[in-house]
Amino acid sequence: MPEFLDTQLLNTISGSRHLPEIWIGGRPAGCPKNRSIYNTKRTIAEPVVTFGPLGTVPTRGSYGAMTVFRTEPGASESAETAGAPAVMPDGAGTAVPRRSALKGIGVGAATMVVAGTGVLSYRVFDNGVLDAGSGRPYDAWSHWRDDPGPLGTVAAAILAANPHNSQPWFFHVTASRVEMFADPSRRTGTLDSLGREQHIGLGCAIENLVLAAAARGYRPAVTLLPRPAEPAYVASIALAPGPVNAGALYDAIGSRHSNRGPYTTAAVPSAAIDSLGAQAAGLDGVGVRWFTTEAQRAAVGALMIEAAQAITADGQQSRDAFAWFRNNRDDINTRMDGLTLDGQGLAPLTLSLAKILPAESRAAGDKFWVDQTRAVHTKTAAAYGVITVADTSDPVLRLTGGRFLERIHLAATAAGLGLQHMNQITERIDRERALGRPATFAPAFDALIAQPGQFPLAAFRIGYPVRSARLSPRRPLKDVIR
Repeated sequence: MPEFLDTQLLNTISGSRHLPEIWIGGRPAGCPKNRSIYNTKRTIAEPVVTFGPLGTVPTRGSYGAMTVFRTEPGASESAETAGAPAVMPDGAGTAVPRRSALKGIGVGAATMVVAGTGVLSYRVFDNGVLDAGSGRPYDAWSHWRDDPGPLGTVAAAILAANPHNSQPWFFHVTASRVEMFADPSRRTGTLDSLGREQHIGLGCAIENLVLAAAARGYRPAVTLLPRPAEPAYVASIALAPGPVNAGALYDAIGSRHSNRGPYTTAAVPSAAIDSLGAQAAGLDGVGVRWFTTEAQRAAVGALMIEAAQAITADGQQSRDAFAWFRNNRDDINTRMDGLTLDGQGLAPLTLSLAKILPAESRAAGDKFWVDQTRAVHTKTAAAYGVITVADTSDPVLRLTGGRFLERIHLAATAAGLGLQHMNQITERIDRERALGRPATFAPAFDALIAQPGQFPLAAFRIGYPVRSARLSPRRPLKDVIR
């Protein structure tokens, strides 16, 4: 662990545009006086709350503590941060919930954190506050262009959008062909009761692979479900020599991320939306339904919120979702998959606080997601898009719909738009079907689509993002080649 993590954390967080001035108090235990940050002062600030080891509230000046200070009024972060996840562990002295600690961020004052030695300094190290988006779990984003051959096409494929970052694939690679298989061990349980999302994610990976093949001088030929009796064998991509064709979608592969943060109030021009819809060219059986007016967005958003509430109220779906959340850097380093705090679209300071404070409970995480769905995701969506097909149970249409969805996401990235996949309505549709319950979400969503014979496969929101999305972990090539 690096020495004097307090200073490193200071340097990390004080770089935020939300912190023009800060005040720091306290000298880490064992730190020589000539290296102390004791009584460093830029603007004297009012202490909001002080945390000691494991969430206790220590006496002022004790070591091993973290103090949250309030600085100049007006330098506030947005209201999206008011419900950041997690709570202090039970039985930890006078516990202060993470939610309470973060509420001050959205009320007209910037906030500063100083972590002392001991437990909190360890969490700075253990949760990757100082090295977010770096290291082995993120190497795939830096090296996907390196290999000029068939392996390079797989390096691009594994960066595709996929459900809950489950990365549900493995590949067999030869000099002239890449075969893609669904990995049954990477299903997301009742969140994907009928396998819809896994097929969509595999379709997204196929599209990346096809784009990367063309950029490497191959003429890719895709065969979906080449052996119908083997449903896990989802695609065979033959690689014949061809011209080099590296377009804007290919170039966007390394920059495409799901952006769960707030979007600005700027409307997306109709020409940009039409351009996204045109990405269906050459893909049979798929379309997109757009919701752009205020009334349309409100109707879709209300159903999104209702579905998120239904998922969190369903104990098994809640548990299955929580199983894919990686709350600390150890989990990320070991698993290299799943959803992380970095991927939640939080402002820099809020993200650092969320990493430092103790891990969230499932109930707190559920509440955070519903709150974000209401206050950020649906509130700031400039438009919604829904991929539509004639039969949402058809695996070929699911895979093709995934290819279309990935094209839209790449084109949006190239155009400077943010995009977030929002699966809660279709997750509830398939859950109700799997349980044999009366349909509630399917008829409601069909009524919004209002296209007879076409049904919703996958939904997303778009807009101009307030901040860039962060990297998600990815397993290395050696782990997905068999």
